[in-house]
Amino acid sequence: MPTKTSRRAAVAASTPDTASAVPAAKRDRTHYLYIAVIIAVALGIAVGLIAPDFAVELKPIGTGFVNLIKMMISPIIFCTIVLGIGSVRKAAKVGAVGGIALGYFTVMSLIALSIGLVVGNLLDPGSGLALTDAVKETGQAQVSAEAKDTTEFLLGIIPTTIVSAFTGGEVLQTLLVALLAGFALQAMGSAGQPVLRGVEHIQRLVFRILGMVMWAAPIGAFGAIAAVTGSAGVDALKSLAVLMLGFYATCFLFVFIVLGTLLRVVSGLNILVFFKYLIREFLLILSTSSSESALPRLIAKMEHLGVSKPVVGITVPTGYSFNLDGTMIYMTMASLYIADAMGTPMSVGEQIPLLLFLLVASKGAAGVTGAGLATLAGGLQSHKPALVDGIGLIVGIDRFMSEARALTNFAGNAVATILIGTWTKEIDRERVDRVLAGELPFDEKTLLDDGHGSQDAPAADLPEQREEGEKELAKA
Repeated sequence: MPTKTSRRAAVAASTPDTASAVPAAKRDRTHYLYIAVIIAVALGIAVGLIAPDFAVELKPIGTGFVNLIKMMISPIIFCTIVLGIGSVRKAAKVGAVGGIALGYFTVMSLIALSIGLVVGNLLDPGSGLALTDAVKETGQAQVSAEAKDTTEFLLGIIPTTIVSAFTGGEVLQTLLVALLAGFALQAMGSAGQPVLRGVEHIQRLVFRILGMVMWAAPIGAFGAIAAVTGSAGVDALKSLAVLMLGFYATCFLFVFIVLGTLLRVVSGLNILVFFKYLIREFLLILSTSSSESALPRLIAKMEHLGVSKPVVGITVPTGYSFNLDGTMIYMTMASLYIADAMGTPMSVGEQIPLLLFLLVASKGAAGVTGAGLATLAGGLQSHKPALVDGIGLIVGIDRFMSEARALTNFAGNAVATILIGTWTKEIDRERVDRVLAGELPFDEKTLLDDGHGSQDAPAADLPEQREEGEKELAKA
């Protein structure tokens, strides 16, 4: 009896300290990390303005950090989709999610292109600029050999081998392999449970590695911002300020009016409260100029928020290729700017076919490095080659505009995940409210919840869709 009492006393004495110490330590550490990112961004801008030549040499630092995160994208997508699909019984649910997602992406792309077209016609910022031979050569150099037509793009979704989907860094190839593996495990029933448990452990490992990589964020942010600022320079910013500021304003209005209204009407959520939950991801994108740097964290945070694994696993990776709202706005505004600058303004009858062509061309060039400029160059080369020379006019500020592109693309995919989760009834609204209210904080160390599997929406359906041997996995 004394032994049991002493054990209970020891547990009672140790538990409060442990429970109170661990969350505080994690909260403080991540808090300081993102303060360091903000300081690094400010220092990077200062270095870029003061010593531009030196700042440009720092570009590999930013590139290295983004590559560290990109190497985690394929395994995270694979694990998320396999666990999501493999643990539910109804395969039709996955097909419904994919169909709704692609339909939504197409509609939103058209809306974004149309908004860019309207604003571009209203601003008319390209008139009166001189097009030199050097500018023409710079523009032609932007036509990427990597860009593919639609047929090559669709065939490119199929990897050479299952392993090459991971080593090649192609998100859609990873998505295809993960879908096949998920459906195969779903068909295997209880025999596939050991594999699912193994994938779950791998997912925890990968997210823990990502948490470690994030501590290099301040260094990466410093190198990326310094290089961007140093390469663009003040002169380029001044000469193209109208286009750049107009683009930023258009993206801002699109996000907070179009997406904000959709989010409020469909899901009943305030977009400002939702973005507050994602503030660290926005900061990461702002400091790296890459929306892909926040893709793994978006997957983890959407699952933590209460959206089911199948919806998150399909919507987020697919959206990164098919739901590029910021890129759509950029392409139409830039096309009109170039046409005006070259003294060949396009009529409405010419603009609409170009709009529809860019909608398709953007899918064919998905995944190309520097997708915004490369996609624009490839689209103009195919539809109106005479305008390619003028791309050199916007090269100087393209990296600054890529900030707005990346932030808008990320915001669009985050909102899309909530909307599609709502339409398919694959979201736990009670959990969403608790997470956004701060009652269930996100674990920045592991990027996963201990009760992770049971929080997928709709939580109440999962036990009915599993066999007896699968209930343990739901709790794990």
